[in-house]
Amino acid sequence: MLSNFKQRTEIIIGKKGIDKLNNAKVIVFGVGGVGGFAVEGLVRAGIGNITVVDFDIVDETNINRQIIALHSTIGMDKVELIKNRALDINPNLKITAYKMLYDETTSDFLLNEDYDFVVDAIDMVKSKLHLIKACNQRGLKIISSMGMGNKLNPALIEIDDISKTEMCPLAKIVRREVRKMGIKKLKVVYSKEKPSTVATMETDKSIKKVNGSTSFVPSSAGLLIASYIVNELIK
Repeated sequence: MLSNFKQRTEIIIGKKGIDKLNNAKVIVFGVGGVGGFAVEGLVRAGIGNITVVDFDIVDETNINRQIIALHSTIGMDKVELIKNRALDINPNLKITAYKMLYDETTSDFLLNEDYDFVVDAIDMVKSKLHLIKACNQRGLKIISSMGMGNKLNPALIEIDDISKTEMCPLAKIVRREVRKMGIKKLKVVYSKEKPSTVATMETDKSIKKVNGSTSFVPSSAGLLIASYIVNELIK
């Protein structure tokens, strides 16, 4: 039995499972509401090698749903915060943090290793679609998060192939575009809940549409992603 934080996990998956997770290599794109909790679940489960990618800093509006967002961390780099948090959980973790935007100019650099899994928690549709296509071309396993905004019921989140998705506006776009790319399979986490009406918010310069969010829907999606990856690695 391990005399460390992995003890209780080993009871369930055994030493072989622990070793598989420790040797696994996962990259997470986007460490906000969904991606931050995915990293949290992966690190606490014992994944031994993680790369995190995000270009953003913490904003006060992130506090309601992002695990690294506190009043004390406003303005700080998200990747550095998640890296330090992960090392506080597992000091032996091998973690690399890139404060970068994923797009066609950074794709080759960021996907230059043989990752066991890629987590797509990117908000921007163009970057999300490029990452899905790049992983398909490289033969990398990817699980992609669909829209978790304007939702209230985490019990309606599930993992399935993109072709089986419904009710999610983002999934509708991704479903259409991956079909055009000739990609036949794509594992996604999505919500079957009908999204609430998008609110408008008045800013100093304009009135714009803003997606609402909760503390428990994006986090649930992130932990489901972690669960899926762990179970795939040890089966």
